Amino acid sequence: MLLALTVTALVVLALLSDLLVPRLAEQWERHRARRHRAPAPPYDPGRERRAEQRARALLQSCVNQEEWSMYRDLGFIRVWGSQRDGADGTGGAAYGYLVYPHKPIVAYLAQTHRLLNEYCVTFPDETRPYGSARLPDSDDVLAKWMALTGDERRLISTANMHLPGRQIDPAQVKRDLWRLTQWERARLRGEPTSKSASSP
Repeated sequence: MLLALTVTALVVLALLSDLLVPRLAEQWERHRARRHRAPAPPYDPGRERRAEQRARALLQSCVNQEEWSMYRDLGFIRVWGSQRDGADGTGGAAYGYLVYPHKPIVAYLAQTHRLLNEYCVTFPDETRPYGSARLPDSDDVLAKWMALTGDERRLISTANMHLPGRQIDPAQVKRDLWRLTQWERARLRGEPTSKSASSP
């Protein structure tokens, strides 16, 4: 009887060892890997600020002086649509776009300022080791500006289109269009444009 119990215990131990030994070895390897993990680079609180400064310098070098002043004073850039209708004051464009950082591109009619659509596009930052889902604000505006001025049709056809108000309050866009009008009038009169950046 004692011999039978001993043999049974040995068989059970042999079976359990086949199941437990690989799991224990795997746990031990995970523990060693966690202890030997490469240390993360120290957090640099000024990294985002320096990235935005570089992005602003790049944006300024790519867009024209009016667009740069518009972005600096108002926080967005207007890009005219490529289809023309001969309307005065818009360079012949029937519609325009407001390009905001990390918000949808808003299309509107040039003469009436009626809002048409919101176009959602993203340009993720895929640089390593610090890549994130968000580009610096000015890089995001530059990417949208380049896509609109380079191949408007392609950008609009691939963007997620929504009716106005889906992500940006239409009242805010109307205020921004009013601010843009005031800004342009002050610019034409030769006044400092930063005064016109305040909302009504």
